Amino acid sequence: MAKLKISSAELVARARARIREVETQDGIAMMVDPDVVIVDLRDVRERQRSGFIPGSFHCPRGMAEFWVDPESPYFKDVFGEAKTFVFHCAAGWRSALTTATLNDMGFECAHLKDGFVDWVKAGGPVEKPED
Repeated sequence: MAKLKISSAELVARARARIREVETQDGIAMMVDPDVVIVDLRDVRERQRSGFIPGSFHCPRGMAEFWVDPESPYFKDVFGEAKTFVFHCAAGWRSALTTATLNDMGFECAHLKDGFVDWVKAGGPVEKPED
C-alpha cells in the first residue's frame, strides 16, 4: 500500500491544535453542571464493556455530523439546546476529529483531551450498563 498523504496521527494533531481541549479533572468537575452535556462517541460495545460517564449522551461517532445539523433528518433535539458540549471517546483521538469537524460546521464544542481511559484512571465516576 502506498503511504498516505496525511496519517491519522497527523489528522488528530492538526485537530487538537485548533480545538478546545478539556483536561480530565476539569471534565469531572463540569459533569455536575446542568448546562454541560458530555457526549460519548464510543461504540455501543465499548460502553457496554467499560461503562460510561453518568448522564452522558451517547452519539455514535458516525452520526455526530448528522445529529448536530438542524437541517438533517437525523437531527437530535439535545444538540439544539443552549449548552456546552464536551465530546469524548476512549483516548481523545476520535473526539478531537469530531470536535474539529463540528466546529468547522459552526457547532461550538470541546472534547475531553485524554478520553474515557484517563477519566477512569483519574477516578471519575463510571456507570455500568444494566444487563
